[in-house]
Amino acid sequence: ILKIVISLSVSPLALGLYTVNAVYGDTITMPCRLEVPDGLMFGKWKYEMPNGSPVFIAFRSSTKKNVQYDDVPDYKDRLSLSENYTLSIKNARISDEKRFVCMLVTEDDVSEEPTIVKVFKQPSQPEILHQADFLETEKLQMLGECVARDSYPEGNVTWYKNGRVLQPMEEVVVINLQKIVDKSTGLFTMTSSLQYKPTKEDASAKFSCIVTYYGPSGQKTIQSEPVVVDVHYPTEKVTIQVLPQSTIKEGDNITLKCSGNGNPPPQEFLFYVPGETEGIRSSDTYIMTDVRRNATGEYKCSLADKSMMDATTITVHYLDLQLTPSGEVTKQIGEALPVSCTISSSRNATVFWIKDNTRMQTSPSFSSLQYQDAGNYICETTLQEVEGLKKRKTLKLIVEGKPQIKMTKKTNTNKMSKTIICHVEGFPKPAVQWTVTGSGSIINKAKETKYVNGKFSSKIVIAPEENVTLTCIAENQLERTVTSLNVSAISIPEYDEPEDRNDDNSEKVNDQAKLIVGIVVGLLLAALVAGVVYWLYVKKSKTASKHVDKDLGNIEENKKLEENNHKSET
Repeated sequence: ILKIVISLSVSPLALGLYTVNAVYGDTITMPCRLEVPDGLMFGKWKYEMPNGSPVFIAFRSSTKKNVQYDDVPDYKDRLSLSENYTLSIKNARISDEKRFVCMLVTEDDVSEEPTIVKVFKQPSQPEILHQADFLETEKLQMLGECVARDSYPEGNVTWYKNGRVLQPMEEVVVINLQKIVDKSTGLFTMTSSLQYKPTKEDASAKFSCIVTYYGPSGQKTIQSEPVVVDVHYPTEKVTIQVLPQSTIKEGDNITLKCSGNGNPPPQEFLFYVPGETEGIRSSDTYIMTDVRRNATGEYKCSLADKSMMDATTITVHYLDLQLTPSGEVTKQIGEALPVSCTISSSRNATVFWIKDNTRMQTSPSFSSLQYQDAGNYICETTLQEVEGLKKRKTLKLIVEGKPQIKMTKKTNTNKMSKTIICHVEGFPKPAVQWTVTGSGSIINKAKETKYVNGKFSSKIVIAPEENVTLTCIAENQLERTVTSLNVSAISIPEYDEPEDRNDDNSEKVNDQAKLIVGIVVGLLLAALVAGVVYWLYVKKSKTASKHVDKDLGNIEENKKLEENNHKSET
């Protein structure tokens, strides 16, 4: 045994020939990298203290096959030595990072093979703590601390902004790294603080940190979750906005909204409105309801200290319509009625007329009112550029007239009856009654046409056995009109009068008839004069006897003619 101790005091072998990398908490497995010699008596494992002195921890006899573990507190119940002299250490610790030596002993020799144990521990994911609530521009302030715990060996911390490395810069980026070792475990905690002077552009910047550390397989990194720090900066510009942004008309509600581009934004402003000399203190909104045209003008807003002002112009569109006359108007037929529709608006307006739901091509004008002029008139105007701005007024025109009657008669084609028609004009619509003159009896079998433009017809069909006189009575609230017509018996031929033509052609037809009658009468008069002259000439050339005989004959002829004429009249 003394010989062995002396041999163990030999200077240690060079480090680094064989290294076992272990993960903190796992099992360390160290094979004995010596060939088992003949005559092996036993094998031992030891580790070396920092001062070089050995500490034996395990022993295995090759003959008795028994294993003994030395009483070393750090390795109590953690060691296992196999038959091939492989040493296993459970629950790897940082303190296990040593130089271990495998020894195989024969009666004549001691062989040793060192093994270096390296232990690695991945740090926890770094997190940014003590984050600032906000940063102010142009000030160097603490943004936060990046903390990564329980690392071995110690790692390094790097700060990033928007994925780019933050390099230290005097009075702009200041980084301090602190490493603390837990004496009980030997693990490191890294804390890196970041002081930062932000700009306005950093308002939405993402800050993160990355820890670089070493593991059994080499260098690795682990990143923190990014954080966004609120950056405060002063207002540099004020903006006024009008809501809604569409065109504004009378009766609308207007909201003025003032905003500043600072962070946090200003909460109080002064609003300047037309007609007010002083600014009106308000929040970021100022509301006006049911605006009128006099609200047109320039509007301003500024910060509460009257700095930084913005202005806008508001135009309140309006549309006025005056219809003269309007409402319900009653006039007499033939009267004149001037009508005017006057427009006043903020822009050029479109005006059109509607009569009885039909759009008119021109504006109404009445120099001589007719029944067809009666109806419901609407003057309507709109501003095309302003949605919903429309005005209209109505005129209900009533054209009144006393009843006017014209009677006509005609013999029907079957020669068995006659149609008598009473053409009536007037408004309100006259009530028509037929009577037989003399007897006074009322005829109730009349048929009426449709009442259009103040006109209609009432007709009866009769077959008189003798001459009769028919009376048509038309009456409305204005007057009662009576007209009679003689009708011959059905057996006596008579002139059939045509029915009324259309109103548009009646005057032309009457004028043509008058012209024809005038021509015919003129021709008859000329023929009569020529006949008289010829008769006087013949009379002088004949003898007195012949004159006497002819006169007697003429007397008898005249008597016959008178009798025939009398019958004809009857």
